[in-house]
Amino acid sequence: MPLQLIPVITVFECSPDRGRGLARDMRVRWALEEVGQPYEVRLVSFEAMKEPPHRALHPFGQIPTYQEGALALFESGAIVFHIAERHAGLLPEDANARARAITWMFAALNTVEAPILDLQTAMYQEGDKPWHEQRLPLVKDRIRDRLGELSERLGNAEWLDGAFSAGDLMIVSVLLRVRPSGLLDEYPNLSAYVARGEARPAYKRAFDAQLAVFMANSRGGE
Repeated sequence: MPLQLIPVITVFECSPDRGRGLARDMRVRWALEEVGQPYEVRLVSFEAMKEPPHRALHPFGQIPTYQEGALALFESGAIVFHIAERHAGLLPEDANARARAITWMFAALNTVEAPILDLQTAMYQEGDKPWHEQRLPLVKDRIRDRLGELSERLGNAEWLDGAFSAGDLMIVSVLLRVRPSGLLDEYPNLSAYVARGEARPAYKRAFDAQLAVFMANSRGGE
């Protein structure tokens, strides 16, 4: 039997989310915990992210990256997809259900997350612009459009399409990023859906692991 390689993921040395689980390495951690795959982390500073060694792994100088032997991947969605394909537990065995779960992964990143990222840009990078106050309500309304459609589709179901899948993992991860704005509270079924994701033991293990990194490095900087 060939020796199983332990994947290595890169994470923020000091995450800007202050350990709240919003950084994209959290999605990868969660997926690895769901499938029971041990992993190692390599801490990367903001400066090191832009240096040639890291850009060789991630051409855009971001995190996370994933290394497994000769394989190097970037982009959280692609990494989670790779994990889900290689291990049981995140994609259904039925071919049609599997295809639908993958569709939800793409929807999370392409359809749901896009307006949420616009809000973060508007709030944290454009607050001093003269058009900020006029633009912000428009951005929030675009998020409400997406959340309303997602809320209607989920209805009273526990997960989006039967059992929990990588699609739910990605959607929940994206929705966590909008929760600080208060917009998620307007959709009780989505709030409960996110809470179910957070209650999963694998999520808790992943959250505790990334929080421990932040706490250790915060104390080191005091």
